[in-house]
Amino acid sequence: MNTAWSVPLERFAAIDPAPFFVLSLLPYLAFLWWASKVEAFPRLALRGFQLTLLFVAVTIAAAIVAQVRFGALLADVDPLHGGAEAFLTLSNLLVMLGFATAASKHER
Repeated sequence: MNTAWSVPLERFAAIDPAPFFVLSLLPYLAFLWWASKVEAFPRLALRGFQLTLLFVAVTIAAAIVAQVRFGALLADVDPLHGGAEAFLTLSNLLVMLGFATAASKHER
């Protein structure tokens, strides 16, 4: 099926997303800087957001290992994929606990 949208979509799909990934780190780092300056921002939640950067680094390393060692995508190597995702789970848990603790203290 050839529609009027197929050519623009094919051009859009051909764009390398890597530069956008790197650029997306800039606002995230700005957010971390801002959050560290706000005294009311829960420290445990901040640690969780910071741990997200470790998740990104571990995921990149695991993807490289999956490709070099197993010739596969990270999503296809369950132990590596699960290990990397564990960092995301931990960071989400810290964010949630940080905000839940702060909300609990605020209610008292």
